[in-house]
Amino acid sequence: MLAAVACSCVRSGRKMSAPVARLSLLSAKSSPRCATPAGVRGASQHRPPGLLAPAPWLLPSGPSLRCVSQSRPSPGAPSAPEDGENFGSLSADISSRRSFRKSGPDTRDLRHPEQDSRDDDEKEQEEEEDEEEAVRRPRSRNTPYWYFLQCKKLIKEKKLQEALDLFSRDMLRGEKLPPEEFNYTILIGGCGRAGQLKQAFRLYNDMKKRGLEAIDATYTALFNACAQSSSKQAGLQQALKLEQELRRKNYALSTITYHALLKTHAFTNHLQACIHTFREMLQNGHVATPETFHYLLMGCLKDKETGFRLALQVWRQMLKSGIRPDSKNYTLLLRTARDCGIGDPALASDVLLRRDWESLNETAQASNVKSESRRKDTIDIELLERQLFIEPGSHRHGEKSVSRRESTQLIPVGQRENLSLPVDSVNSSAPNLLDLFEGRKSAVVSLGAVDGPYDRLALIGGAEGFLEKMAANGLSPDLRTLTLLADTMEPGYQSLQMLLRAAKQHNVKLDAAFFNSVIRRSARAGDLEAAKGVLSVMRQRHVSVDVQTFGSLALGCERQKDGLQLLKDMEGAGLRPNVQVFSALIGRATRRLDYIYLKTILKTMSEMEVWPNEVIINQLEFASQYPPNYNQYKSRNNYLVQIDGFRGYYQEWLKVMPALDAKDEQAELHTETEAAELKTEAADGLTSSQRNQKAAARRFGSRKDKTAL
Repeated sequence: MLAAVACSCVRSGRKMSAPVARLSLLSAKSSPRCATPAGVRGASQHRPPGLLAPAPWLLPSGPSLRCVSQSRPSPGAPSAPEDGENFGSLSADISSRRSFRKSGPDTRDLRHPEQDSRDDDEKEQEEEEDEEEAVRRPRSRNTPYWYFLQCKKLIKEKKLQEALDLFSRDMLRGEKLPPEEFNYTILIGGCGRAGQLKQAFRLYNDMKKRGLEAIDATYTALFNACAQSSSKQAGLQQALKLEQELRRKNYALSTITYHALLKTHAFTNHLQACIHTFREMLQNGHVATPETFHYLLMGCLKDKETGFRLALQVWRQMLKSGIRPDSKNYTLLLRTARDCGIGDPALASDVLLRRDWESLNETAQASNVKSESRRKDTIDIELLERQLFIEPGSHRHGEKSVSRRESTQLIPVGQRENLSLPVDSVNSSAPNLLDLFEGRKSAVVSLGAVDGPYDRLALIGGAEGFLEKMAANGLSPDLRTLTLLADTMEPGYQSLQMLLRAAKQHNVKLDAAFFNSVIRRSARAGDLEAAKGVLSVMRQRHVSVDVQTFGSLALGCERQKDGLQLLKDMEGAGLRPNVQVFSALIGRATRRLDYIYLKTILKTMSEMEVWPNEVIINQLEFASQYPPNYNQYKSRNNYLVQIDGFRGYYQEWLKVMPALDAKDEQAELHTETEAAELKTEAADGLTSSQRNQKAAARRFGSRKDKTAL
């Protein structure tokens, strides 16, 4: 390039500096590509020797010099014609080159470092813009149904928050896809199962703003969210608002949606609201099923005083309607026997032992229902509601009027099944109210004092009679049924052996929760030795003990040495006592007003760094108070001699012991549960899902064997 510049200067007669001249000479010598043009080469050949003798580029020092070509033609050479058309043809070879960039390392290093850094910054900005563009505009555009499947998969894996993020971030903001109804329904259902009431109705409101029409599955999911909400009052308010909205729209609910509404009222409201929903369901032409009465029995659990009597009345109506109970119904009947009372015994005797089917026939005749099959396939909602919510003082005076009052609400139900059972199928000689409900002769004449769960279980035949009723209906007890029986039966060795035989007969594998229930019943009855005897049965069946096992044993540790021995046994088993174990021990010590025992427990809690919760604080506050009518200056009580010393120690103990709130306690329980699961997986080498699959395979094999027999 520099050589070409020099040649141009020579032809035109312009000035050229000395450094440029040197560089052009060096580049001309070193670069073979920089060839001299043909015209210039010929001109240099005709130069006189005088000009060629001194090197033309060895110029004298100075700022610049004028290069003038004084070449003249040789004597024998013809003179070149001076034609204007040939002007500029000497640089044709040079002008034909497309690139003059130097490829040497020296010239590449001549670039300025500022330009390099500027170029790097520009490249980084371009890469960031490309990444943002890739996030904003993904290569493959998905469909709403694809997002529905992905959200369904995440919800099934219990990853609800990830499903919500996928819907809001990727689908709505990322790809800007218009959502469909099923996208909202699957998310509302996940929120309902997780108890996230606000999030479920937020999605429902967003769905309505977009103009999407909800379907039965959407309303079912919303009612489930109301039922599973942690705040029962908020769940009930939202359910009532949604129910009013559906009535304004005259929207016809399906049977599944009515069941979800029944479940909401059973969890958050009371039985009377369930009966009103049940009446509306039947009036709209829906058929009652065992699941319908399942939710009615759940509503009976809300009434702790008379819930067992209400459950028996609902059970009798279910049998009259021709509906055969299933395993869930039997389980709920056991729960009401364990947790609820029977109310006034006289009222219960009058309501439960009276032959109501005679009055039902009379009311049916009064309603001109002449067909016998129609009488059998009807539910008298008005009569059922009057019998359920009868007042204790009005049952004697209005007995005849209630039984003979005309019925106006005879509503048909499903096809009646044949409930006639062979007499030999019930071998138990114990009186059973369920026999009376089925139209059999029962030994129950009247109801006396029904105090505890064992007395209420005896009214339905006891454990053996209850299992025989299930077998007569073609049902087998599961682990939950046997665990509830262990909670309800009279504690003792014979009861445990009966349950073990039933588990062996029906191929039920017993776990630690079942044995914990047996231990808890014996410990509460004050028989600590019988409770400890269950531990040997657990070792024989290779069932591992857990923290709940020792918590159940702590309910029977009335003396200090028993409580300290329990803590040593837990340490030997590799288990750490939790706040529930210490709460059980403090309750036993408070019951006996043993303040030395209490101080020992508090010292142990400080050493093990087990922080108290609200339950323990309330127990200790009660133990540190004087009795209402006690005067320590007038009388002396041997149990209250050391209360002053305990009160002082308790105040100092509170200053150094931090308390647990509800969230910390739940987190601690969650950590203990995870640790127990990991310990179980390490013991048998199987995960929880693998154990569930193995248990399902065993149940399938047992059913297959029964079918073959």
